[in-house]
Order: sequence, then C-alpha cells, then structure tokens
Amino acid sequence: MLLSHFELFGLSQVFSRLFGKQLSDAKFRTPLLYRHVRHPIYLGVLLAVWATPTMTVGHLLFSVVITGYILIGIQLEERDLVQQFGDQYRRYRQRAAMLIPLPGRKFTGPKGADV
Repeated sequence: MLLSHFELFGLSQVFSRLFGKQLSDAKFRTPLLYRHVRHPIYLGVLLAVWATPTMTVGHLLFSVVITGYILIGIQLEERDLVQQFGDQYRRYRQRAAMLIPLPGRKFTGPKGADV
C-alpha cells in the first residue's frame, strides 16, 4: 500500500500531464521489510523462482535469466532513486542490504521513518 494503484499503472502521471497538474513530491519511507532489505519484492520473486523440488535444465535457464533481469533492473532502479532522493537514499543503501538481510547490519531509524 506504499503506492496507489493509479500510480502503479501510470494513470496518475498521465492524467496530471494531460490536465497540466503537478504531481506531489514522493516521500521516502522505509516501512516493514524495507527496513532490512531494499528490494523485498524482488527477493520474494527470486525465492519463488529458485525454490523448486526438481531443477530441470529449462527451469535452471529460466531462473538464471530472471535473476539477471532482476539484478539489472535493481541497478537501473537504484540509479533513479539516488537521482530522486539523493543522500537520503545513499544513506539507506549503506544501512539496508540489497536482497539478502545480513546479520550485523542494523537499521537505526524508527519504523517507517525517513532515513
């Protein structure tokens, strides 16, 4: 629920441009799993793709391609987030793991707070 459905499908952006309205500035927040992992949705997809009782050659190829696609997507997404949020996102990257939460990495900010 961090993003409205209208934003998710690009409708807010289309209608704001169509009617000449300004979009509200995005606010950077880190609720729930985002306090420990920067991309929990991607992590879930990777777990679903790799957790199989029988790894066939076809499924292995699929898993490798999806993993590569996600890793490239993460790099592009994080580049845009640094551009949008600047030092705030850079500090968050230092505190939260990209995909795998590592012991010893402690998130110091309060729940759902700006970083």
